[in-house]
Amino acid sequence: MPAPINPFKKALADGKTLFGCWMGLSDRYPAEVMGKAGFDWLVIDSEHSPNDLRTIRDQLMVLEASDSHPVVRVPIGETWIIKQVLDAGAQTVLVPMVESAEQARRLVRAVRYPPGGDRGVGYSLARASKFGTLKNYGPTADAQMCLLVQVENRKGLAALDEILEVDGIDGVFVGPADLAADLGHLEDIFHPDVQKTVMDTLATIAASGKAAGILTTNETMINDSLKAGARFVAVALDIDMLLQTAKKTAAKWKNNSA
Repeated sequence: MPAPINPFKKALADGKTLFGCWMGLSDRYPAEVMGKAGFDWLVIDSEHSPNDLRTIRDQLMVLEASDSHPVVRVPIGETWIIKQVLDAGAQTVLVPMVESAEQARRLVRAVRYPPGGDRGVGYSLARASKFGTLKNYGPTADAQMCLLVQVENRKGLAALDEILEVDGIDGVFVGPADLAADLGHLEDIFHPDVQKTVMDTLATIAASGKAAGILTTNETMINDSLKAGARFVAVALDIDMLLQTAKKTAAKWKNNSA
């Protein structure tokens, strides 16, 4: 049997627009709940959330029964961690702070087996090959890997055209919060200069033929991003939804009893 088809990669290649949610609760139980919500894709975030390899693996396991595709954001673009999350079963990886075409090419090698890459050939031990029971996994795995890179500072913007020319990059994700900070507008992603830069960057990515992505919970910015060409858009965060709903509920009943 070959490696499983990556539905997220296929949908992007087919020109579809996909809506997702960020997950930072770092546990299989809320991930299983989120998998029932109907999002096209869910990010297991290990850059700003306390995920480790075991919690990533556990969330990948419960999401196998879901129609939502898991995207693992690694904390840093290093080959060793990418090897581990791929062996744990991830097929789509999101890498933060990509600043050059050279870095992008290294990341492409990290998700591929030799001779075209640096991924270790130990899949008989891994969940990715169902512990060696997918007999044709190795020769077919590379084609199902989806690599998304984040451009989120001025260095990345300066190198964007070169990054977009790298074969093996499936999509480029704009990080508005980090970009705003690097442009001198920390915590102000709605500054006109930031918004123009974000939308121009999304349009450039879309024009290249790569898929453009972004995270924002602001409805106006979501619509503007879609108009600019974004095709994988995260529109919510599990922690934010939990907190905001909890705050509203608590305030409602405390105010009613006053």
